[in-house]
Amino acid sequence: MDPLSSTTMLPDAFQGARDDISLQLGLIWSQIKAPLVVPLLRIAVVLCLIMSLLMFIERVYMCIVITLVKLFGRKPEKRYKWEPMKDDVELGNSAYPMVLVQIPMYNEREVYHLSIGAACGLSWPSDRIIIQVLDDSTDPTIKGLVEVECQRWASKGINIKYEIRDNRNGYKAGALKEGMKRSYVKQCDFVAIFDADFQPEPDFLWRTIPFLVHNPELALVQARWKFVNSDECLMTRMQEMSLDYHFTVEQEVGSSTYAFFGFNGTAGVWRISALNEAGGWKDRTTVEDMDLAVRASLKGWKFLYLANLKVKNELPSTFKAYRYQQHRWSCGPANLFRKMIMEIIKNKKVSFWKKIHVVYSFFFVRKVIAHINTFVFYCIVLPATVLVPEVVVPKWGAVYIPSVITLLNAVGTPRSLHLLVFWILFENVMSLHRTKATIIGLLEASRVNEWIVTEKLGDALKAKADTKTSKKPRFRIGDRIHLLELGVGFYLFFCGCYDVLFGKNHYFIFLYMQAVAFFVMAFGYVGTFVPNS
Repeated sequence: MDPLSSTTMLPDAFQGARDDISLQLGLIWSQIKAPLVVPLLRIAVVLCLIMSLLMFIERVYMCIVITLVKLFGRKPEKRYKWEPMKDDVELGNSAYPMVLVQIPMYNEREVYHLSIGAACGLSWPSDRIIIQVLDDSTDPTIKGLVEVECQRWASKGINIKYEIRDNRNGYKAGALKEGMKRSYVKQCDFVAIFDADFQPEPDFLWRTIPFLVHNPELALVQARWKFVNSDECLMTRMQEMSLDYHFTVEQEVGSSTYAFFGFNGTAGVWRISALNEAGGWKDRTTVEDMDLAVRASLKGWKFLYLANLKVKNELPSTFKAYRYQQHRWSCGPANLFRKMIMEIIKNKKVSFWKKIHVVYSFFFVRKVIAHINTFVFYCIVLPATVLVPEVVVPKWGAVYIPSVITLLNAVGTPRSLHLLVFWILFENVMSLHRTKATIIGLLEASRVNEWIVTEKLGDALKAKADTKTSKKPRFRIGDRIHLLELGVGFYLFFCGCYDVLFGKNHYFIFLYMQAVAFFVMAFGYVGTFVPNS
C-alpha cells in the first residue's frame, strides 16, 4: 500500500471513530432519557417548586410583619418596661446588679487588645462589673500578649480576670462553661458576651441591663452587629447584604412577635439564672449559642432584640475564612435540628404555635430548605431542564417567586441594591458549601463538629487595604482551586452551550454568569483580589 494513501486514511479513521462514539452516546441518552431522566427530573422540579413556595410564604410573612412593626412603631420600650438605672443614696452601688463580661478568644493576635479595651471601657460602676478574658490560645507569644494586656488594665483599677485552661475541649462552649464555674461568678446576676473582634460602645450595659432588671421574664437582650470592614471588598459587601436581612428582618420579627429567635453568640446579655435553668453551655454542636437559646426558649423564657443598639465587629475578608465560617453556621443548625426536634415536639411548657415556629420556620425553612433548594434548584435542576426540554418549569417558579424572594432578602441593605446580580451569583456559589454542610449536619457525618476559628485582622485591615493595590497576588494552584466549584462551573457552562445550540429555555446568559461565578470562587479570587470601588 502507498504510504501517502495510508496517512491520508488516518484522519478518516479517527473521524469515523468519533462519529461512532457520538452515535453510541446519543443512542444511550435517547434510551434512558424518556423512561428514567424525564420522570426523575419532573419529580425534582415538583419538589423544588414546593420548597420555593415554602420559602416564598415565609419571606412574605416576614415582610408583612416587619412592615407592620415599622408602621406602628412597636419599639422595645413600648413592649417591655424600661427605666434608666438610678443611684440610691442608701444602697449606693449595690443598687446596681453585678455584671460579668466574658471575652472568649483563641490566638487573636490582631484583635485581642480591641475587645479587651472596649470591655474595660464599658460605663458601669467599677465595683459591680467583672471582665473575664477566657484565653484558649495555643501560641505562647499571643497568650503572653493577652496576659500582659489584662495586667495593664488591672493596674488601672479594672476588675479583670485572665482565665486559661489546660485543653480546648468544647472550644468556645467549653471555655464559656469553664468560665461560669469560677467562684466570683456566683455573685453576678447577668453575663454579657463579646467575641474577640467585638467592640461595644461604653453605654452598652446602660441600654441593655434595665430591660433585664425590670422584666423578669426576659432571659436575653441581643444587640445588632455593625460591620467595620463591609466596604473592604466585593465579598464583604455580599456578606453584609445577607447578614443585614437576618438582623433587619428575621430577628426583628422574632422579637416583635414574641416568637423565637436565636442568640448570635456574641453582643448579647444573658440572665445567669435563665442560662443555668436551661442547662448551661453544651458543646454537642458547633452552634452552642443557638443550642442554649432553644433550650431557654423551651423553658418559657423570652428574648429581646435591640435593632438600634449596634456593636462593631469584623466580617471575614478572605474566601477561605468565609467558607469555614459558613460551614459551621450551616452544619451546626442542621445537626442541632436533628438532635432537638423530638425534644421540641414533646415539650409541654411552650405553646403549639411556638413549637411550629421553631421547628418549621426557624429550623426547617431557614436552616435546611433555604440552603438545599438554592443549590439544587438553581444550580442543578434548572440547568438540567435545558438538556431535557420535555420538562418545563413554570414561569412563576423559575422567574417570579425567585425574583420576589431575592428582592425581599435585599431590602435590609438598600445601599447595595446595585450589586444585586453579584449577590445572587455569590449566594448560589455559597449554597453549594451550605448544602454540603447542611447534609453533613443532618447525617452527622465527618466534619460535623469541625471548628476553625474565623480569621480576624483588626488593625491590620487598614494596612491590608493600603498594600492590596501595590502587591501582586500570589497564585498557587494547590491552595486556590476547589474541585466542587470547578465541577459545577463546567456543568453550568456546558448547559449554557447546549442551550445556545439546541435549547428553547434561553437560560444561557444566566447559566454563563453562574458558571463564571463558580470558576472565580474555585480559584479563590473574590475575597482577596476584588476591592470594592
